[in-house]
Amino acid sequence: MDTFEIRLNNVDTQLPLRLALNGCLSDNELFDFCALNSELQVERSAKGEVIVMPPAGGESSHRNMSISMQLYAWSRRDGRGRAFDSSAGFFLPNGAMLSPDAAWIEKSRLQALSREQKRKFIYLCPDFVIEILSPSDRLNATKRKMSEWMANGAELGWLIDADEQSVYVYRRSQEVELRVSPLSIAGEGPVANFQLDLQDVFAAL
Repeated sequence: MDTFEIRLNNVDTQLPLRLALNGCLSDNELFDFCALNSELQVERSAKGEVIVMPPAGGESSHRNMSISMQLYAWSRRDGRGRAFDSSAGFFLPNGAMLSPDAAWIEKSRLQALSREQKRKFIYLCPDFVIEILSPSDRLNATKRKMSEWMANGAELGWLIDADEQSVYVYRRSQEVELRVSPLSIAGEGPVANFQLDLQDVFAAL
């Protein structure tokens, strides 16, 4: 059996789970592996490790829905790019495949891809990414992920710690800015004029 045909739906362990498979999966094998385990969120590190994360809990799912809907609604009005939710995967220049909680890419960059390339994980780093800290996430690990997004081409990123009601703002080649208890946060750069209402994101179920 090829390594990417392993099913993980019966694994009973503490996630996230890092798998050291026999050799690195090719990009196509990774896509097939994810399709076989569609109930789980899967990423690949730049070193080739396959990382399996738990499905979102109720509160995390609600918060993800809030940011994705707000970004999608603005993106449709703005018309310059496309918004993506947490199910999208992106191949980065360093070889990693990561999935943000929400992302946005300018249309002109997407037009360089074929239709077939757009149907699988996208060979682009988003212009803008949002990550929300979930109960299973560690802050330092998520900060490293945000730094990886920026090092691979993202222009702007927001790391939202909803329990602490804080937002870490990442800009390319700049120091990280921490904002505490903002009611909203305004987009800039690639997503200028986007306004994310944080009151619903910060609120518990």
